Formats: sequence, structure tokens, C-alpha cells
Amino acid sequence: MASRMARDNSIPSGRRETRPPAVLQVIPSLVSGGVERGTVEVATALVAAGWTAIVASSGGPMERELARAGVEHVHLPLASKNPLTIRRNAGALARIIREHKIDIVHARSRAPAWSAWKAARTTRRRFVTTFHNAYDTGAPFKHWYNSVMARGERVIAISDFVAGHAASEYGIGADRLRTIPRGVDLKLFDANRVNGDRVADLAAKWRVPDGFAVVMLPGRLTRWKGGLDFIEAIAQLGRRDLCCLLVGAEQRAGFRRELEAAIERHGLIGQFRIVEDCRDIAAAYVLADVVVSASTDPEGFGRTIVEAQAMGRPVIATDHGGARETVIPGSTGWLVPPGDTSSLAAAISEALTLDPVSRQALAWRARAHIAAGFTREAMCARTIEIYEELLFPEAQPVALPPEPMAIPA
Repeated sequence: MASRMARDNSIPSGRRETRPPAVLQVIPSLVSGGVERGTVEVATALVAAGWTAIVASSGGPMERELARAGVEHVHLPLASKNPLTIRRNAGALARIIREHKIDIVHARSRAPAWSAWKAARTTRRRFVTTFHNAYDTGAPFKHWYNSVMARGERVIAISDFVAGHAASEYGIGADRLRTIPRGVDLKLFDANRVNGDRVADLAAKWRVPDGFAVVMLPGRLTRWKGGLDFIEAIAQLGRRDLCCLLVGAEQRAGFRRELEAAIERHGLIGQFRIVEDCRDIAAAYVLADVVVSASTDPEGFGRTIVEAQAMGRPVIATDHGGARETVIPGSTGWLVPPGDTSSLAAAISEALTLDPVSRQALAWRARAHIAAGFTREAMCARTIEIYEELLFPEAQPVALPPEPMAIPA
């Protein structure tokens, strides 16, 4: 994508210069997760397009990816919800905006968004937000706290489900609201690029028995991801030729013990593995015969189920939220009612009984489906288009009036 040049508003009128546009993305941390992944991918795409990209966060392992892409990272305690810290962060961000001549401030999470919104107002810069989920609005304070995400001049939603929530709860009109699904890297998530040694290494490390079918639920170890329902469904199947994987870091202390207790209660200790550190998720998808997302609450998008389809894996997801937009029932996977462990068990059983020809046909359909609508390149390009829409309105195409209707003679 060709770079555009932004006016430098710090230069007095009559001595204006042009320079690459600069975008500051603001998130809580760079540890792991879909918000962080999308931030890194957009920042990398900006640099590749000739823009300047800066990310502010409290830091984490993904800083290394930013450094490799030539993206500057600024450390601030942006994960904090303390009002005094939020105020101090706003001042620090305003200084960064002025120092780096930032044109657009893009906030992707609520606590840092309050600091970013204040800093953008102080410096009179363009402000963009991304809704990554349908936030809980039960209490009046919660509704107000979440409302900062509705204050962007452009508000990005990661699915139609999230866009509907943003529009109905916060009155965001179509003039500001844009839906941009998250995308996956089809080079990274390509089964043909994963060699057998990588898969064999994981199978050995995770003690997967030869000849066992592998059913995997990837996602953070937290209650709403549906791990307990997954365990119950496997127990209902009553099969002893399955190796089941719960792959993801523990988010809340103590929940792993609850999962382990459920596994023991159902007599499944030898069939389950809980893996909190997976550094080769692409190989893990290849190892799996079926990939499950059993979330009890609607997911804003559901990244893992999209990645698994890109890898050609049969997927099963709960029938709500973003999964309804990414899984084609009967074609690329199955949708089951949330909390319905019997339906989940039946879908797993059906997926495991696919013959090789049907399984290959499903793999082709699934990958084509993801390639058509959920790629990293499309996500980044559409995000940059929104930045350009704000910075270069004069360059936007003008909608022509419709042709007059012919009047019958």
C-alpha cells in the first residue's frame, strides 16, 4: 500500500511540510491475546506502508515482534484502572503525541482508552477506537465506563455481532461505525507448511498416545471458555480412544484445579492434558482431529475457531456471538447451543466419524472460507483505509447520484 503524507500541524501556516502519517495504538499490555495480536499486525502493516507506528502499553513478550517490524514501543502502566494512574497516563500520552507528531490515536481497550481519549482531545488529534467484544452494561457505572469506546471519530467492531451491540447500546451511527473482522495469517496457519517433526514433538511432549483421536479446546483457562462443558461432553461420549487437550494459560488462579477436579470426577485423568504453554499453535492444530470452542458467553469474534478452519480442521463452536459469522454449519463445521453438553458430545462424535474423503472436502471448504473473508491482509488494509478516511477526506471517492429513471413514452 502506497504511503500518503500528512500535514505537520506543528509547523506554522505558510511553512507546512509533509511527512509520513503517524499512528499511536494504545493497549493494556503485550502479553498474549487477540487484541495484542491485532495491534502488532496493524503496526507492522503501517510500517510496511511507509507510515510511522508506535504502540504504548505496559509491555510484555510481544514487544520483540514490534521491534523486529521497526515499531517503537513506549512503556506506560496502561493496564491500570486507577483513576490517578489514568490521569497521569493521559499526560504522558499527550507528550508522546506531540513529540512524535502523532496524527491518529487508536485505543483498543477501555482503561487505556480513557487516557488516550483525554490525550487526543488535549492535542486535537483524531481518535479511533475498537470494540473487541460486547461489553457488560448491567450497571450504570459499567455503561459509562464502557462508553469511552463509543467516543471514537471512527469506531471499529470486530464482527457484526459486536457492531450490533455498539449501535444499540451506545447509539453509534453508521457514519462512524465500521465492521472489520479479525484476520489470520494464512502463511502461518497453513497445514502444508507444518512439517511432521513439529507435530511429533508436540505429541511426545504432551504424551499423546499412538492411535488416539485428538480433540482440542484452545483458549485461556477461564470459566466462560467452556472447559467444564467440554469435559462433561467427553464424559458423555464414553470413548476411551480419545486424547483431549485444554490448551491455554490460566487467567484466574484456581480454575485449573477446578478443571482437574472435574476430570478426576468423571474418571478421565488419563485422557486429558492441560497445556498452559504452547509455543507452536499451528502444529497443535495439525495434531488435533477436532477443534472445539465451547464458550458459554458470546465471543466477539472467536480467533481460534477461525485459525483452525484455516488449518483445515473440523470445528465445533457454540451458536452465538461471532462464531455465527465465521462457521458455516454443515459445510466448515458445527454450531451447538451454548451449555448443551449432549449436543456438543454428538457434534464431536460426528466430526470424529468423518471418512477421509469427507474430511478432506471439509478442509478445502474451510480454508477457502477463511481466505475469502478473514485474512490478516484484509484486516490491516481496511484499518488503514479508516485512518486515511480521517486524515485525507479530500481523497475519498465521491458517491455519484443515481442515473435518472427513464420516463416511458
